[in-house]
Formats: sequence, structure tokens, C-alpha cells
Amino acid sequence: MPNRPEKVPTHQPQPAIPTINILGVGVHRVDVAMTLDQIGAWIAAPSATCRQICTVNPEFIIDARRAPAFAAVLSRADLRVPDGVGVLWAARLLGAPLQQRVTGSDGIYQICERAAAEGWRVYLLGAAPGVAEQAAQILMARYAGLQVVGTYAGSPSDADWPAIQSRLAAVEPDILFVAYGHPRQDFWIDAHRHELPVKVAVGIGGALDFVTGVAQRAPQWMQQLGLEWLHRLIRQPWRWRRMVKLPVFAARVVLEVAGRFLPATSGKG
Repeated sequence: MPNRPEKVPTHQPQPAIPTINILGVGVHRVDVAMTLDQIGAWIAAPSATCRQICTVNPEFIIDARRAPAFAAVLSRADLRVPDGVGVLWAARLLGAPLQQRVTGSDGIYQICERAAAEGWRVYLLGAAPGVAEQAAQILMARYAGLQVVGTYAGSPSDADWPAIQSRLAAVEPDILFVAYGHPRQDFWIDAHRHELPVKVAVGIGGALDFVTGVAQRAPQWMQQLGLEWLHRLIRQPWRWRRMVKLPVFAARVVLEVAGRFLPATSGKG
């Protein structure tokens, strides 16, 4: 058993977080600060159950509509945060505006900053061999006191599970960042969450690649204008099949909003 410093819990149990239903997926109405506080509450709680966080963007929602198995994974997740300008746009149209995006790409920095202050122990899993190790060095240099207690590329295959479980059990992290990409990381966490010796597991997609510079994020101005998808498409044209889901999502949201007014007008005239 690794030595862990005794710490008086400073977080109180959090009340139930309201959600907004976007095309059948309940997205929690949280911002970054609320997400960090919820993570802290879970880490401080005595429960041994791993909590799962999914970063929901329009692609997640369209995939959930098309694949009941993925919809079930999302429904079981403990926190479904709004990742994607499209999700914020849809929430506003549906009458329940959200404060801000809570993304995996930014979240790894935000969570690690809080982890350094609170003494949370983190583990980086996934990406190509060597990427997680490099990301750990960058993050620990950026946030003094951050404890990255392990890194491993591994894979979401069943054959790799015993090695991953053994590595995690040896260091007992509080937070597990899983960078296997959507939807594999979400299915993997859901399948193993009752065996994971961690308090919180969050899928972060390509965030480790962004941390190390293996991949480049869109410039800040493109992110602010909601054009990060365009930057990715230009740099990775093969993603066009995934990008097609964006106009499908937008059309379905518009139809959903329009449908709310049809019953009120159908009886007139």
C-alpha cells in the first residue's frame, strides 16, 4: 500500500445537479468550477465506487441516438459535462442556457491545477507509447506539487486489462485520465468502473496529444467562435465522416424546438 498523507476532507456532499435533455441525453448543467467541486466531493467521500465523467459534445448525442449501447453508457455516467459549442447552442434554444464548455482538452489542465493544490493523485492512461510520460513531465513542471503517480499507454482491449488494473492498484490514484478516444474510452470506463481502484475516471480524448504538442489545437480565436471543428477538419480531412454529424445534430435540435410549438398551434384556425 502506498503511503498517503492524512487529509481532513474539506468538501461537503454535493446536491443533485440538474440536467437538460438534449435529444434524449441528459447533460448536467455545470460549469468548470462546479465540476471541480464535484470531483473534490467524490474524492473526499468514503465510497469505493469509481465515478465516471463523460464530456458530451454533439457527436456523443448523435451516437447515443443511433447506438442504444452508447446511450446506456451515457445514462450510467455520474457526470455528463457540456463539451462543445453545439451543446451550449442547443441548450440555449431549448430554454436552459449553460454557463460554459467543460472540455477534456482544457479539463486536464484545470483538474491538474486543482489536484496540485488539493493533493489529489492522478494517473495518465492511453495515447501512443511515450506520450503519457511526456505529458506527465509537462504537467508536473507546470503545476508545482502535482502528483502524477503513473502513466501507461496500454489499450482498451480485454488482454490489457489485467496489466492496467495491476498498475493502478499499486499506486491508488484519485483521478484516472483515459485517452483512448471516443467512444472506446467511455465504453472502457463503464465496463471496468466497478473494478477500477480510483475515485474518478474521465475520458479526455486527444488531450495528451495536445499537452505534448503531438497534435495542435485550434487557435484561441477559433475556439471562442466555435470553429474548433473546422481546424480539426483542415488538419485531419479523414474526420469528415464525424463532422457530418454536426449538421445532423443542428437539424434535429431545430426540429425539437419547433415541435414544442406545434401542439399549441395545431388546434387553431
